[in-house]
Amino acid sequence: MRLAAALLAVVISASAVAGEVQYEALPREAQQTLALIRAGGPFPYPQDGRTFGNRERQLPRRHRGYYREFTVDTPGARDRGARRIVAGAGREYYYSDDHYRSFRRIVEP
Repeated sequence: MRLAAALLAVVISASAVAGEVQYEALPREAQQTLALIRAGGPFPYPQDGRTFGNRERQLPRRHRGYYREFTVDTPGARDRGARRIVAGAGREYYYSDDHYRSFRRIVEP
């Protein structure tokens, strides 16, 4: 019974992700950020690589420290802008262009 409840919780929380985005459809800056994540940096912002708490519960529930957040440059922005990639420890990646209000899972070839 516990297993069924746990699986249901994962399915419910996974449904908060608003679809998928193909790697090729990402903005060039998001593709560059993804390349930096894979290379282990260096990252342009000191906040990059910090734990993403998933307080909004938009991503599947995982233990604290599972997700890390990274800035996607926004041309013309005076600050970090609203675009982010959140990387899961399982090597899944999520893109947000509205500062965590919604996410799309990145689908790679």
